Amino acid sequence: MRSLSLIVLLASISSKVHAAIGPVTDLDIVSALISPDGFPRNATLAKGVFPGPLIKGVKGDDFSINVINSLSNASMDLVTSIHWHGIFQKTTNYVDGPAFVTQCPIVPAESFLYHFNALEQTGTYWYHSHFKVQYCDGLRGALVIYDPNDPHASLYDVDDENTVITLADWYHYVSTKPLPGHVFNSTLINGVGRYSDGPSNVSLAVVTVVASLRYRLRLVSISCDPAYDFSIDGHDLTIIEVDGNNVQPLVVDSLRIFAGQRYSVVLNANKSIGNYWIRALPNIEARRSYTNFTNLAILRYFGASDKNPSDDPTSVPTSVLPLNETDLHPLDVTPVPGEPFRGGADININLDVTFDSTSFLINGHTFEAPTVPVLLQILSGAQSASDLVPAGSIYSLGPNKSVEITIPALNSATKAGGPHPVHLHGHAFHVVRSAGNSTYNFVDPVIRDVVSMGADGDNVTIRFFTDNPGPWFLHCHIDWHLNEGFAVVFAEDVPEVSTQDIVTDQWRSLCPAYNNFISPG
Repeated sequence: MRSLSLIVLLASISSKVHAAIGPVTDLDIVSALISPDGFPRNATLAKGVFPGPLIKGVKGDDFSINVINSLSNASMDLVTSIHWHGIFQKTTNYVDGPAFVTQCPIVPAESFLYHFNALEQTGTYWYHSHFKVQYCDGLRGALVIYDPNDPHASLYDVDDENTVITLADWYHYVSTKPLPGHVFNSTLINGVGRYSDGPSNVSLAVVTVVASLRYRLRLVSISCDPAYDFSIDGHDLTIIEVDGNNVQPLVVDSLRIFAGQRYSVVLNANKSIGNYWIRALPNIEARRSYTNFTNLAILRYFGASDKNPSDDPTSVPTSVLPLNETDLHPLDVTPVPGEPFRGGADININLDVTFDSTSFLINGHTFEAPTVPVLLQILSGAQSASDLVPAGSIYSLGPNKSVEITIPALNSATKAGGPHPVHLHGHAFHVVRSAGNSTYNFVDPVIRDVVSMGADGDNVTIRFFTDNPGPWFLHCHIDWHLNEGFAVVFAEDVPEVSTQDIVTDQWRSLCPAYNNFISPG
């Protein structure tokens, strides 16, 4: 048990973070001018900060988050909606957040109450705008649900808001006017960073630790596009959680984290007191360097000098224990839905993704947001995929069925900007075939909610069980690709939606307000 004096010490030396909020809170969405890498730009922010403040709660808490739209800068999108990434929203599909799937956006000067209970879920999540590409303009932050009876508690000493690490790409242009290729300008670790030809006086993020203590670092990719190769010089990392799911402890010295993914890793502060590089190297070649101390932060032991590590950051240690997704296994026995062979589910769907140089297509259809949210279509009487729009992008799933989804990788010749991280709302899934692997695991594969499609020849395969009525989005979490049509909707147990998802009058008022906003009078 840590002493009170040690707790005070830890609080006093931790790197600067914005105060955490929740589970009951207002979340004011504002326009503001910020320069987290030294370059000033207008941004769309939660409570005026980047990343948005950590929202936290404890297992079983009711979350009641009143999102207030105070946006005012017309160079960016003025409407918004918020998705609580990784939260299943069982019986509360209407607050899942994706615009035109489960709600109409919130217009300026109005608010919407997102009220939900995550039930048995605990772990590391995040929140972000789910309107067009708005979260690339800054509306993104971490969400943590702590477990008072965490089965991994004996493995670490410290787990608080100061041990959350966010990784983000940052753009010097607004998302409504993207540059060709939409390449980002800098990597921000806990909200700060540098760009290659930018000012050298921008301070890097510092994560402070006390020697001999063990830290649960909650690593959250709030990226719009790149995956990051994450490591901390001189330190191994023990993975204990993946996308809100406890896993058997796995020791690595580096891991690749894709947009939307999360990992909890235990760091043992057992090295010499000093400063060590924290590295987040993007998989996009144009930004894959440490020029001007880009893509870096600092792990600082209490008592070390207030300066950069002495090691040249371009001298990159060789990774000898990189993460392989197939080495991850659930902490507890969790049966894979369906039979233990390819195609052994009740429902088997292949998603053939193609790219025509401007848009993505899944089984020949580009997702185009409907004018009426899919959930509202269902509540208005639509009962089958053929009744729902957008046509060709809606797949009906019956109740209490095992579902297998196969997602063959796009051929690299298409130059479609992969690997693509695919996220499913409303569920976590078993990854029975991972990227870079040709075998199947129907016994104990990792369970997560974002998976990489991989590269040429890969055929990533996932399984889940239909126990959560509602329309659930599946999409690429490279937000630019979602905006280019890389998405489908699974309409799950449609007849039960109206009885299980009881919407509020405030929800019903969103669409009339939005329609009046875009077409006044």
